[in-house]
Amino acid sequence: MQDRRSSGRDADPHGQRLPIKLDSTSNGEFLPVPLSDSLRAANALASQWAESFARKVNRSRRSFLVSTCGAASTLLAFNAAHARDRRPGGFFEISKEAPLEPQLAAAELGKQEFIFDVQGHFVNPDGAWLRTVPEGAKPLSDFPKASCELSQAAGERSYLKCLGADEFIKDVFLDSDTDIMVLSFVPSTREGEPLTIEEAFATRDIVEKMQGTKRLMIHGRVNPNQPGDVEDMERLAKLGVVAFKTYTQWGPDGKGFWMTDDAGIRFVEKARQVGVRNICIHKGLPFGQRSYEHSTCRDIGPIAKRFPDVNFLIYHSGYVVGQEEGVYDPKRTDGIDALVTSLLSAGVKPNSNVYAELGSTWRFLSMRDPTSAAHALGKLFKYVGEDNVLWGTDSIWYGSPQDQIQAFRTFQIAEQLREAHGYPTMTPELRAKVFGLNAAKPYNLSPADILEQTKGDAVARSRLAYSEAPNPSFATHGPRTRREFLNLRQWQGSAP
Repeated sequence: MQDRRSSGRDADPHGQRLPIKLDSTSNGEFLPVPLSDSLRAANALASQWAESFARKVNRSRRSFLVSTCGAASTLLAFNAAHARDRRPGGFFEISKEAPLEPQLAAAELGKQEFIFDVQGHFVNPDGAWLRTVPEGAKPLSDFPKASCELSQAAGERSYLKCLGADEFIKDVFLDSDTDIMVLSFVPSTREGEPLTIEEAFATRDIVEKMQGTKRLMIHGRVNPNQPGDVEDMERLAKLGVVAFKTYTQWGPDGKGFWMTDDAGIRFVEKARQVGVRNICIHKGLPFGQRSYEHSTCRDIGPIAKRFPDVNFLIYHSGYVVGQEEGVYDPKRTDGIDALVTSLLSAGVKPNSNVYAELGSTWRFLSMRDPTSAAHALGKLFKYVGEDNVLWGTDSIWYGSPQDQIQAFRTFQIAEQLREAHGYPTMTPELRAKVFGLNAAKPYNLSPADILEQTKGDAVARSRLAYSEAPNPSFATHGPRTRREFLNLRQWQGSAP
């Protein structure tokens, strides 16, 4: 791993970026949603508070923001902004003294849990996908992090290293409290993958060479409506994938499929045959109107009921960007409500073989709309089960997942919502389940064993050394504008 401290170059010397990122960044699966005036005001208030608190403790703005006190200050400012704008359903449970008391801030925001992120991404800067890129073209060059220090290397596309394995490892394992992660895939044609399975395993090998036992695992991408994908599942299983990842709203002809279609059933039966019984299904975050129907969850209950020996991990939990999440409404045909209805109608009980994953869903809701975040979490805990909600961040698109971790670590569902709708209190025990203990079940892992194996490995040693002079960028990798989004989609080879 490249030592970011050796260059002496601060990623944000003037402290212009906040440690908790409230912005328009997308994971590339939905159009970026611009910030409202009230959310821009929340960022402005957080910036003002950071300046004020830094002066009070006689620290530079950058030094203050890098500390847990800076994260506490930012989240408290968001609380104040949301309360002012009458978004009272959820809040960040942080002591008002935390921005000025490092020990208190560390106790409330510091690492406490085993963190297993079941959805991570990165782009191979030297991958086979570049063979189809026209000479002189610079794909993804307008992305926020395409100007990191790695971009100074020789070569017209050296900037892509800012989206590659080195930055991925720094963001995930040095700048966040993440212990292990599953590397996932985006939908694409077989020829246009921005990360192939072989390249993904090469990235895992980077971590393994650092003695990071089991710190990075791999999905195998399967679109059963694409010729060759189901036939390739046996090879993927032999390579050692821990789950198969699919997108029901994607197809090489722009058409999606249902898991209950012949293609979906053939997919599940093949997974059982090759012995990989975790199927991760993208639901929600629709790519566009043509695929919208297949992004909903109506097929999840029936397929889970038919195959009780298979785990179905619902990525994004069916959430639709830009739409509020409220009290469960059985009349709604999309969003988290559609997932709940599908499970109830099929008789799939909580804490059985359906899991709800939070990648992008949590990031989008928690900072922008804490009331929707509270309803989303409350419904998932109530109907999918407190043991079956999984932590995922969709990083590297959002940069380091540390801000998402700190926000979840302190989030609380308001008492009035808990009393009115039967939502649970967010206790440390419940958060620990979501952060990693729940995912250990379908992936057949022992958190205690993993923590014992990794506590002295090279990643742990690098993390300890790095903590003496941390240099997080607080930057994101994904598209922030329509132009950047279309740029990404062009090079992913994804259908609209």
